[in-house]
Amino acid sequence: MAKRCEICHKGPVVGRTVSHAHNVGPRRFEPNLQTVRALVNGAAKRIRVCTRCLRNGKVTKAA
Repeated sequence: MAKRCEICHKGPVVGRTVSHAHNVGPRRFEPNLQTVRALVNGAAKRIRVCTRCLRNGKVTKAA
């Protein structure tokens, strides 16, 4: 399953982890995805949404 928000399409971003001794290695920044029952086209559906979309009200939760 793709680690991508179904509303804003935010996905993983690559970067580097840097220690105090400046040892550098690759890492991935994953989006904080939550599975939510939301109303999609009038029907309740399970979608994976990032917490920023939930907080900004871009998702209408189903009862």
